[in-house]
Amino acid sequence: MELGAFSISLAVKDIQASREFYSRLGFSDMGGVPEENWCILKNGNTVIGLFQGMFDRNMLTFNPGWAQDASELDEFTDVREIQKALLASGVALDMEADTSGEGPASLMLKDPDGNPILIDQHR
Repeated sequence: MELGAFSISLAVKDIQASREFYSRLGFSDMGGVPEENWCILKNGNTVIGLFQGMFDRNMLTFNPGWAQDASELDEFTDVREIQKALLASGVALDMEADTSGEGPASLMLKDPDGNPILIDQHR
């Protein structure tokens, strides 16, 4: 099962302060809308998302259909297939993707320590 591009989504208190801090570590803007309190930053192959007021906790994020450089993959494992495999292996999901459609969808689960994991397909 291929989960796609990986990033960490950080729940931040002040998006401008966090954006400035990470820019000092060599991260640059890759996407997002800071005026809407979210932005995506990149340093080499490392991607972080900054989200103010959107999430309660930091979370691991995977994006099926995207390579780590944010290019679209021709072939990828659809989030609904990932969901089916997770459920078949006994993994509990906190939020399930709608299996009646195709294209963008997401699911959420937690690891044994309660860390949230978002599998978010945009295509």
